[in-house]
Amino acid sequence: MDETLRDRITINPAICHGKPCVRGLRYPVEWLLDLLSAGMTHAEILEDYDDLEDADILAAVTFAARLRQA
Repeated sequence: MDETLRDRITINPAICHGKPCVRGLRYPVEWLLDLLSAGMTHAEILEDYDDLEDADILAAVTFAARLRQA
């Protein structure tokens, strides 16, 4: 995992049952992907969740794509 993903995507057994999350904020990567697949735009997600950043969304998508390649 490159440095950007390490900074943005965290895995902690005490947070969300160890699922990959955005910066330990209890926003699982899979949840963000669900929002995007349901049709929400980056802007809509950022508007609804003030503590998220655009780079968080991009990191979640990148993380999922890399898992798919593995």
